[in-house]
Amino acid sequence: MAIIALQNVRKHYLTDGQQVRALEDVSLEVNRGEFVALVGRSGCGKSTLLNLAGAMDFPTSGKVMLDGADTRVLNDAGLTKLRREKVGFVFQSFQLLHTLTVFENVELPLLLAGKANVRETACAKLAAVELNNLGDRFPHQLSGGQMQRVGIARALVQSPSVLLADEPTGNLDTSTGNMILQLLQRLTREMNTATIMATHSAEAAALADTVVCLRDGKIQEISRR
Repeated sequence: MAIIALQNVRKHYLTDGQQVRALEDVSLEVNRGEFVALVGRSGCGKSTLLNLAGAMDFPTSGKVMLDGADTRVLNDAGLTKLRREKVGFVFQSFQLLHTLTVFENVELPLLLAGKANVRETACAKLAAVELNNLGDRFPHQLSGGQMQRVGIARALVQSPSVLLADEPTGNLDTSTGNMILQLLQRLTREMNTATIMATHSAEAAALADTVVCLRDGKIQEISRR
């Protein structure tokens, strides 16, 4: 069974009194170990789709299933548990807390979830992104690529089923961005995670197993390698 399934999803909302049709009749399935790229112009629905897949937003109609759970019918406690345990987020702007060390940034989701042995788990995830020797540094002491690696380690620290990445290379130079993409590709395989990435980059899309082209809130084409 697909870890994420969108079934005939529509998402409409009002902006300044005008109805915006962000997504129209979108159906998509993503499996564990699959790296999916969402491509298209700004405003085509990429970020909306990511938010729906991560249970951060909900469809106007249709259904979003996340690891077998219908996101529309869960209460707040159920949604919080689902997001915490099943979904990791990687952001374009890294979203690190600059008063915390690398170790502490990665440990934070575990502490919030009341987990034990947080330093051991954080060390393992930092080793997976090849930053095991920088745990005591602060974000301002890191390069952009290193900060994004910390962001990826934090997103994966609870071994989520789904990794959502919104323009993860948007603030990086081409060479560093390519290294981050290769890292995401490798971790998707090694951790058997379903990764969905929104991107404007043709180079990024070329590394994906599946490329979903969006236009005006609709899927125009799905290509699989």
